[in-house]
Amino acid sequence: MRRVTTLLLSLGLATVLGAQAPVVHSTALGEWPTYGGDLASSKYSPLDQINATNFGTLKPAWRAKSPDGFLSLTLPDGSEWFADSKLIFDELNHLDPKRWRDGQPPFVQNFKATPLMVNGTLYVNTAASVGAAFDARTGALKWVYNPKSYEAGTTTLTLRWNQRGVAYWSDGKQERIYWGTGDGYLVAVDARTGKPVAGFGQNGKVDLMQGLPRAKRGTRDFLNALTFSVQSPPIVVKDVVITPASISSLVKDKEQIPGWIRAFDVRTGQVRWTFQTLPSKGEFGSETWSDGSNEYAGKVTVWTMMSADEELGHVYLPTNTTAPDFYGAHRLGDNLFAESIVALDVATGKRVWHFQTVHHGLWDYDNPAAPNLLDITVAGRRVKALAQITKQGYVYTFDRVTGIAVWPIVERPVPASDVPGEKASPTQPIPSRPAPYEYQGVAVEDLADFTPEIRAAAIKAIQGFHYGPLFTPPSVQGTIVRPGTTGGGNWQGAAVDPESGFLYVPSRNAYGVVKLGVPEAAVGSNLLYMQQPGRSPQMPDGLPLFKPPYSRITAINMNTGDHVWMTPAGNGDRIRNNPRLKGLNLPPVGGDSTFSGPLLTKTLLMYALTTGGTNGGPRLVAYDKATGQEIASVDLPGVAIGTPMTYAVAGQQFVAITVQGATPTSLPELVALALP
Repeated sequence: MRRVTTLLLSLGLATVLGAQAPVVHSTALGEWPTYGGDLASSKYSPLDQINATNFGTLKPAWRAKSPDGFLSLTLPDGSEWFADSKLIFDELNHLDPKRWRDGQPPFVQNFKATPLMVNGTLYVNTAASVGAAFDARTGALKWVYNPKSYEAGTTTLTLRWNQRGVAYWSDGKQERIYWGTGDGYLVAVDARTGKPVAGFGQNGKVDLMQGLPRAKRGTRDFLNALTFSVQSPPIVVKDVVITPASISSLVKDKEQIPGWIRAFDVRTGQVRWTFQTLPSKGEFGSETWSDGSNEYAGKVTVWTMMSADEELGHVYLPTNTTAPDFYGAHRLGDNLFAESIVALDVATGKRVWHFQTVHHGLWDYDNPAAPNLLDITVAGRRVKALAQITKQGYVYTFDRVTGIAVWPIVERPVPASDVPGEKASPTQPIPSRPAPYEYQGVAVEDLADFTPEIRAAAIKAIQGFHYGPLFTPPSVQGTIVRPGTTGGGNWQGAAVDPESGFLYVPSRNAYGVVKLGVPEAAVGSNLLYMQQPGRSPQMPDGLPLFKPPYSRITAINMNTGDHVWMTPAGNGDRIRNNPRLKGLNLPPVGGDSTFSGPLLTKTLLMYALTTGGTNGGPRLVAYDKATGQEIASVDLPGVAIGTPMTYAVAGQQFVAITVQGATPTSLPELVALALP
């Protein structure tokens, strides 16, 4: 008989006790009730039926296709036209719902959601903001609810249709699922039926743009995408639901929609409180905006996930920069509460503490993931801590009660800007511990040096660009920025082991080029400078510009701030097999990671890679948590696009993850793996 952890057996005990006391939904009971597993965003489950000895035998227990391939369009006469996967939108016309064509829906492969599992049901949403529920044991579809947000047009950031998941709430009698939509609504449906909750907002829908200054429904950026949307799951804390927002960075005017954070009553959808991320005149932080720019600037919101400590009554916001991202002469000053960690009182929305990780941001260094909440012991003192990973490769660590840094954070001088009108911050806050988990900045010694010829080609490739240490500002010549806007760390976040206090951080050695220029008259911009298209460094034969690894996982002991181990994420065979490198017998160089995040269990660290499977394809890898050594891997039917989660039902442990379709024209799938 297969061994089943006592935690799985406790699932039955909790059911028996449920008649006497309400069951608290948690990973300890084999469930996965929030995006990160818990409100602390641990991405951890104590389940151990799947372990080092049997991980390699995992097989798909069931597979379910995304409902995005079977959408309907409301016709002018009010009737419905149902499309199949060959009759969706015309991406060349910005997904105007009046224009349909034969071909693959451009958003359909972006099935990024991490499922929730509660009471034997998995809950997800799709790239087109469609909600769905599946039987956790069989994968049978239970319900679908389609709010048809795609009829409003392309979501923020143009053709990047994104939905990363949903939120769950129950009072023991009612059960609800919440998610945001691509056209900026918060939806609430009955978790059992998928039907909109009539008493929540207007028939289960709250307009998130209502009440925001300069917010007008249907507003589009200069690439004709909707300016305001939601792409990450809300967070439910006690009796409020707090939702993120995605507000376009692709702007041509300095006046933009502010990304205020609001809490809505879980039952009615009424606004309970508002936190103004751009402080009004006279409010705390308004002095960090020059010439009243806080009265017209926009964005400054949370586009990613949030975390919370219910016992303390705090919710933690990882905010992004203001728009435009790369030129700040219209918003001189430090610009609170942009690129900050903000702790709010859940009951009132009042600020408890904050810390700004980037002053006067010019690099799109949004705080990209939910802060990880963990309890650690530092120099003999127990600390309720918060660890924030960043695109720039730092981990900022605080006492989450007080906001006091666990280890000193020092203001260090950084390069000045030479762009007319710009005044970059003269210093930036640099943590003394932990050390960066990713390469930072650009110098000649950072360039690829597999052979002298390759080093010479790399030196030639960066000629004509500005480059320098981390926080070298954008320029009119074009600045090579490393890490670039995709990180470093990104929305996949990190995972926490509550037993060891280790933080596991996937990251990418990615760079970008930021070039500024005077807007063309035809654009009609009131900005002095805008981001401009330009060339990138070109290496021969597709060679990498920098030294490896190109993706990695770093384990950090948060009790000491020390790195425990680092391993390249994948062999990087695509790079190693380059004709110019093939004979060098290189070790693993990474570069096989996606934005799929980590999953921790009592015995394993799991992470998805794009290559290395038995047929060279995508796989899910199990690593030893203590050493980073690869233990085993299993093939996936497609490249992972969501972060894996794990759950138990009927005494069996599953690992579920969303993956791309096997071909460009096939639908993505939700796949559940289990032991044979």
